[in-house]
Amino acid sequence: MRHHILIPTDFSENAWTAALYALKLYANKPCTFYFLHSWTFVNTGSRTYISPSYIDILQNTSKGLLTDLRDRAQTESTNNKHKFEMIFTTDSLIDSIIFAIGKQKIDLLVMGTKGATGAKEFLLGSNSVTVINKVKLCPVMLVPHNYKFEIPSKIAFPTDFNRLYGEELLAIKKLAALHNSSINILHINGMDMLTDTQRNNFDILKEYLKNDPHTFYWKADYTRKEQAIRDFIKENTIDILTMINYQHSLIENLTKEPVINRMGYHSAIPFMVIPRIER
Repeated sequence: MRHHILIPTDFSENAWTAALYALKLYANKPCTFYFLHSWTFVNTGSRTYISPSYIDILQNTSKGLLTDLRDRAQTESTNNKHKFEMIFTTDSLIDSIIFAIGKQKIDLLVMGTKGATGAKEFLLGSNSVTVINKVKLCPVMLVPHNYKFEIPSKIAFPTDFNRLYGEELLAIKKLAALHNSSINILHINGMDMLTDTQRNNFDILKEYLKNDPHTFYWKADYTRKEQAIRDFIKENTIDILTMINYQHSLIENLTKEPVINRMGYHSAIPFMVIPRIER
């Protein structure tokens, strides 16, 4: 089975970190990697008249950088079943991503994130958080700036057991299968506090994962969900964090800001956000 991976890039080292992570994550699998650059003109000088030829020069420079990036990735790859494609577009980043996902049947989108700086939290042009909130067609993997790849042995999946699980879990199972990783399910409360609905969903999840390496964990006495997740990651040496982007669930909000957005700002490990499947 060939995997199709979309990697938006602005040619920064931050974006290259994400690309390199994707290459190593899928090092042993047949893959096609699509490097996407959404070109936007920014007048950084004092020009009042911008000629078409000047625009062409700027676009050709970016196309050259995109070619260089593809060549760099080909050099890094150790798998002759890896293929590399380029997508250059003048459409908006979100529109370009959505179009590429549909046309190329993308399995995973991988992006870099710089995380928080000083008192003001931001992602690279706010693009990463915008993408996870706007793109609902495939999972999105956010890779922290300067993150060094390690074979993922443990994947965390926080859940509140309030919903039946469906196709969303396939993304986690497929991710775990890449390197035979264990799935570590976290519930931020005690097992004895489950409602009947939660208990039923817990039993269904156990049955669904019966053939996959997995463990359930319970973390009570936490008022801040983000802190519980961060402590769990550290205490259990988690390699990848995964969440399903439901509304009104475990990742609901923290001080009126969605937890899923805050983890995008703060996560020290790769963070895969899975869009909810409408049923």
